[in-house]
Amino acid sequence: MNIGQAAKQAGLTSKTIRYYEQIELLAPARRADNGYRDYSAHDIENLRFLQRARQSGFNIEECRQLLSLHEDTSRHSHHVRDLVLEKAERVAKQISELQLMHEQLTHLATLCQANEEPHCAILDELSEANVKSL
Repeated sequence: MNIGQAAKQAGLTSKTIRYYEQIELLAPARRADNGYRDYSAHDIENLRFLQRARQSGFNIEECRQLLSLHEDTSRHSHHVRDLVLEKAERVAKQISELQLMHEQLTHLATLCQANEEPHCAILDELSEANVKSL
């Protein structure tokens, strides 16, 4: 099947598939006699796998690891679980940091008089030498 059909079945764009091949996340598809990429059922399975992994928040290098584990029939499932738990910990930390940022931003917004005057308490607060770190 050609790249357009593969993209549609995998829920990706043709550009994304070409990119994955360019960065060697996926092996380049074999070429048909007409020179077009020709994707197999296995290729589609890997593309769908990557699409779901990316939707789950895994970055390219993490996807590379997951795909390698997926292809390795001698893998140990705890390696996959460890990778996922590490990712979950990083996401939890990011959520915590984002919650703190949200609190600080909403606090800054409460300082503003929101009128036509040039004075801005938000800018004053941000320019203070002893501002709490974001």
